[in-house]
Amino acid sequence: MAQFSRTWWGQKFIAALEQISDTNRLARGRTYARNGKVIDFQIDGERVTAQVRGSVNPYFGVYTEPLYLVSIEFQPISKAKWAAVVALMASKASLISRLMLNEMPETLEDSFATLGLHLLPYGEKDFATDCTCPDWSNPCKHIAGVHYLLAAELDSDPFLLFELRGLSRQALQAELAKSLLGQALAEELSMQQSEPLPSASYFTKPQTVSASPDLKHFWQGEKRLPQTVAPATAAVVPAILVKKQGDFPVFWTRDNSFIETMEELYQRVKTKNKDLL
Repeated sequence: MAQFSRTWWGQKFIAALEQISDTNRLARGRTYARNGKVIDFQIDGERVTAQVRGSVNPYFGVYTEPLYLVSIEFQPISKAKWAAVVALMASKASLISRLMLNEMPETLEDSFATLGLHLLPYGEKDFATDCTCPDWSNPCKHIAGVHYLLAAELDSDPFLLFELRGLSRQALQAELAKSLLGQALAEELSMQQSEPLPSASYFTKPQTVSASPDLKHFWQGEKRLPQTVAPATAAVVPAILVKKQGDFPVFWTRDNSFIETMEELYQRVKTKNKDLL
């Protein structure tokens, strides 16, 4: 399962499939998806179609590889309910900001749950599936294989979830941009998305700067340097620079502490040169 669903929404999508199918068919469906038996995979609005190469089985009289047609049609959310959901999401800055930046918020389903809805399919009533294979079970292994490929597609583009339920990415972001928060965010995004300007060189060209005609001002500056230098304050902690680097460095091969040795050396230098300090 991990191979086909790396994201939280992909995992929930497959969890819905696992509730309505047995483990054996799911395992064979994963094998079909992994081995490239699902071909001509297409997503058109709320409908997913694919062709799945079946298995040769002389026991059942199948001597050539069959090709089965699979369709998965999701139950769309009505326009009125979409309008209510979008209005609720547009009122929450944490949701609208991430959705307009093409990100999928983890708390997105809470807005749907507030209105008694859900974006991710939760069971068999959320999608209708069909396969031309002779297997009486639905979903069969061929439908399961298409489901796993669809979960992988949702991992890379989570906004397919909205399209499968009847609302395109463009329509969603256009409706979000109409709200007050959406207008402010859209204006900010449009300001940041400026076209790059061409450059004749990748390096900064040197510029000629005229020297000051007043040589005295050039050498001495605007303010005179102080005539006396204030005495340096004695360090409260001896060998503080050494201590910051830690004890027993790589080059120190002795058993005694390097910091203690340096601290003693610092103290000797300080004592012998106390007149200078």
